[in-house]
Amino acid sequence: MKRIALLLVLCLTVCASAEKFKGLAPTPPMGWNSWNTFAMKIDENLVKETAEALIASGMRDAGYNYIVIDDGWEAMERDKQGNLVPDPNKFPGGMKALGDYLHSKGFKFGIHNCAGTKTCSGFPGGRGHEFQDAITYASWGVDYLKYDWCYHGTANAEETYRTMGNALYATGRPIVFSLCEWGSNKPWEWAQDIGHLWRTTGDITNCYDCQETYSLGWKYILKSQIGLEKYAGPDHWNDPDMLEVGNKGLTLAESRAHFSLWCIIAAPLMAGNDVRHMSNDVRDILTNKEVIAVDQDPLGKQGYQYMDHPGKQIWVKELSNGCWAVCFFNNSDEAVKLRINWANFPFLAGNYEIRDLWEKKNVGTTAKNFEGKVDPLDVILVKLTPVKKAEDSKK
Repeated sequence: MKRIALLLVLCLTVCASAEKFKGLAPTPPMGWNSWNTFAMKIDENLVKETAEALIASGMRDAGYNYIVIDDGWEAMERDKQGNLVPDPNKFPGGMKALGDYLHSKGFKFGIHNCAGTKTCSGFPGGRGHEFQDAITYASWGVDYLKYDWCYHGTANAEETYRTMGNALYATGRPIVFSLCEWGSNKPWEWAQDIGHLWRTTGDITNCYDCQETYSLGWKYILKSQIGLEKYAGPDHWNDPDMLEVGNKGLTLAESRAHFSLWCIIAAPLMAGNDVRHMSNDVRDILTNKEVIAVDQDPLGKQGYQYMDHPGKQIWVKELSNGCWAVCFFNNSDEAVKLRINWANFPFLAGNYEIRDLWEKKNVGTTAKNFEGKVDPLDVILVKLTPVKKAEDSKK
């Protein structure tokens, strides 16, 4: 009876005043998600081993602080009171204990469910149980909810996600709300007051140039982000889906380019590889703090495609303190040579120091043309920092 009474109080509260928690995602969230590598083959031990690997690899300290358990954690039925319960074989210790463990290791606890009657893998969905489930998540110490869009029937997306957002807010526990609606109903136009990030496409898969029924290579996902930059900012981010960096199907160059461009477009950085068994090269991509800083820049602007020529895409991102990030992406099958005249970039003002973020070294200033070679499906990523004038340095 107490739980029913609490549900009624929560419903009445949000009907009077609905609002999302603010300030939870001033920069795009970073973390790890189980789906891309493990799908439903998840359990308590995997999550704990992943947490330890994120610590040992330096990823936690680089900013990957959310561990999100995706579809497949639930039992096939709710309990007699209608509550979600974890699969007792996969998660025998329960979700509260697992959340406590992750918090003790310096992580935040994320979980998945669905706005429909079932999740995409057929487990109990949240439709009709939004306030009840929100109380459950809060009691487990959940910090992040990824909410999918399978089995939604004729439901209105904005109304459905607003209901769940209201339910989370009513619990009083700050929970980042990730709308995984696949961009079907243009959530960038209406979700800013509901959630902290929203998917803009279908699922990513572990390739550059491929298209399947329900999944896309990152080439197509990147292209679909063009024009969406005006909708992103602190606490409201476009989400082009998780990272495939380090997964079989991508070369090292493709992984580096994928990561660079996701940072340029201020994407949430959710690693999707098996971090327990990754190469040093993959670790070095995922933990390059100078590249991550482009994604996490406090100005909170999403980058955009500035130029698209055969073999040479140029993507740019305005950064804080007058800086810019510029990514030269070779989307061809042959190496290309760059000869960049910075005078052709009208958004630049004055002279800038150029730092190559993958080579981790300064390479001159914009007073001279920039030259370089870019291998197929690889990038050169630079940060431009204004050169201080002598009179400025004396102030």
